[in-house]
Amino acid sequence: MIVPRKVQTSAAVAEHYDELDPFYREIWGEHLHHGLWKSGRETLSEAVEALLAHLAGALELHPGHHICDVGCGYGATAEWLARRYGVRVTGVTLSSVQLRKAQTRSAATPLLHFSLQDWLGNTFESESFDCVIAIESSEHMPDKQRFFDEISRTLRPGGRFAVCAWLARDGARSWEERYLLEPICREGRLAGMGSESEYCAWASKAGLVVDGFEDLSARVRRTWALCTGRVARKLLTHRQYRRYLLDARARNRIFALSVPRIWIAYLTGSMRYGLMTAHKPK
Repeated sequence: MIVPRKVQTSAAVAEHYDELDPFYREIWGEHLHHGLWKSGRETLSEAVEALLAHLAGALELHPGHHICDVGCGYGATAEWLARRYGVRVTGVTLSSVQLRKAQTRSAATPLLHFSLQDWLGNTFESESFDCVIAIESSEHMPDKQRFFDEISRTLRPGGRFAVCAWLARDGARSWEERYLLEPICREGRLAGMGSESEYCAWASKAGLVVDGFEDLSARVRRTWALCTGRVARKLLTHRQYRRYLLDARARNRIFALSVPRIWIAYLTGSMRYGLMTAHKPK
C-alpha cells in the first residue's frame, strides 16, 4: 500500500473537505466522485450519474432495502438511490459542512438520514444494512482492514457491498510512488492507496466473498481532464481562486497540485480506478 510521508488523521480529512467546500461544489458539483464515460460525449453530470447506475446495477437493489453510504458527501448519491430505487439510505461523513448540506435533502426525503461520524468508530448495530457502498472514501481510512471488518459486521447475512476506489498499480515502480502516488495521498489527505490485490485480501480476511473486480480506469479518467481544465479557467477568471492559492493560511491549497497529477497518474497507468463487489455469506 502507498502511504503518505505525513500521517493523515480523520480531523485532517474533515478539515480538507470543510475548507475546500466551495471549490469542490464549483468544480465537481453535488456528486464528489468520478464520472463514467461510455461514448465520450456525455456531460460530466451525465457521466457521474452513469457511474451511480453502474454501481447500483451491481448491487441488485430492491425497494425497502437499507443502504449505508460510507463517506456520503453532500448526500446527492443517497438521494439519487432513494428516488430511483425506493431504498432507505443512511449516510455518514466526517465533514460538518457536508453534513449540513446533506441534511437539507433528508428534510425533504424521509428515506434519507445522515450523521457526522467516523466509519471506523461507527455506532451502528451489527447486521443493520442490506447493502453498504463506499464511493472514493476508503482511501481516507487509516486502517483498511478495520474498514472492511466494519462492513462485514454491519451487513446482514446475504448483504452486498460495493466500493469504488482509487488504486495504485500492483508493484508500482519507485518513480511512480515518489512523483505521483505518494504526493497524491499527501495532498488529497488519503491515509493510504491500496492495490486491487490488497483490497481483495482485506475483504476476504473480513469474511466477505469477493464477487467481482472491474477496472474502470479508462472510462473514468476523463473526469480529471475536465476538472484540470475547469481549475485552470477558474484561476484565470476568478480572483478568489488566485487569492486562495496565495494564502499561506490555507492549509489545503496544495491539493491544486494533485488535480493535474491524478490525470497524469491515470495516463501512465500508475493509478487505477476499480469497482469491487462482495457479499456476506448467509
